[in-house]
Amino acid sequence: MSELYPLKFEPVIKDKVWGGKALEKHFRKNPGGLPNIGESWELSAVADNLSVVSNGFLAGNNIEELIEVYLGDITGDSVYEKFGNEFPLLIKFIEAREDLSIQVHPNDLLAKKRHQAYGKTEMWYILESDKGSKIYTGFHEGVTKEIYEEALRNGKIADILNIEIVEPGDAFFTPAGRIHAIGAGMVLVEIQQTSDITYRISDWNRKSQDNNPRELHTELALDAINFSETGKSKISANPELNKPENIVSCEFFNTDIIRFNKSIKKDYFSIDSFVVYICIEGEFLIGWDNQTEKVSKGETVLLPAMIKEVVLEPVGEAVLLEIFIDNENL
Repeated sequence: MSELYPLKFEPVIKDKVWGGKALEKHFRKNPGGLPNIGESWELSAVADNLSVVSNGFLAGNNIEELIEVYLGDITGDSVYEKFGNEFPLLIKFIEAREDLSIQVHPNDLLAKKRHQAYGKTEMWYILESDKGSKIYTGFHEGVTKEIYEEALRNGKIADILNIEIVEPGDAFFTPAGRIHAIGAGMVLVEIQQTSDITYRISDWNRKSQDNNPRELHTELALDAINFSETGKSKISANPELNKPENIVSCEFFNTDIIRFNKSIKKDYFSIDSFVVYICIEGEFLIGWDNQTEKVSKGETVLLPAMIKEVVLEPVGEAVLLEIFIDNENL
C-alpha cells in the first residue's frame, strides 16, 4: 500500500441567492459559470457532495473511497471506529452578501431519530466583514417557548435574538439547538459535523430563485431549539506569533489558529486523528518525509492520521486554522 500524503480536494461550489463574488476574487474559488458563490465545500462526506482528491496519485478518488481503502490511516483508528467510512467533519467557505435565514440544527439524538443522520454543531471564523456586519446567535435572556411562538406569529423573531457585531478574526461557536443567522456582508470559514440538516425558521420574506417563498421548517425547529442558549458567544482570536491558540474545543472538533513567520515543527503522536489545515492568509509549505506540499490562501488540506510529524514553513507570514478530533472526547 502506497504511503499517504497531505491531500487537497476539488471544492464543491454552491450558487446561493445570498452569495457574491468575494470567494472568487479573494480566495481563488472558480465559480464554474455560477453567478453568485454562496458556499465552497472544501472537504465533504455529505452524500452527492463527496470531496474528490485533486493532487498526487490519489487524484480522482473521493473521500469515502479513500477511507474504505486506508481506514484509520486516514482518519485515526478511534475516529474510524466511531464513524466508519464517513468522514466526520464538513468544512466550508461561506460568503453572505445578504442575511442568511434564521435557523437551527438538531442535535445527534434528534437527527438520528428523524433523519438517521448526525446532528450539526458548528463554528465560524470570520475572514472578511463590512463595517457593522452582524451575527444573530442565541436568544435574549428570558425568552421562553411561548415568547418565541408569539414572535414567530408576529414576524418579529429577529427582535428576540442576541446580535453581535463582527470583525475579521472573530469566531463563534454554535452548538446544535442554538438559534442563529449569518448576517450580510461577510466571508467566513464554517467547521461543522458532517450533516446537511437545517431547520429554516424565518427567511426575511425572501423568494427562492424560482420566485416562490422559501420553505420553512417551523414545526421541526420547535423541538430542536434549546431556549437556554442565550447571550454572547463571540470568541476573539488574537494569536501570538508562532504559537498555536485554541479557538474552540468540543466533542466534535478542536480548532486552533496559528500565525507564523518561521518554521514550526508539529507532532501528532498524542492524538489519534486526522488534521485539517485551512490557509486563511499567505502561503506555507508542509514538509514530511523529505517531501513538501505548498498550501496557498483559500486552500484546505487533509493530513492523514498516519503522518505524525510535519514541518510548517511559511512563505513570509501565514495564518492557518488547524482542526482535529480529540479522541478523548469520542
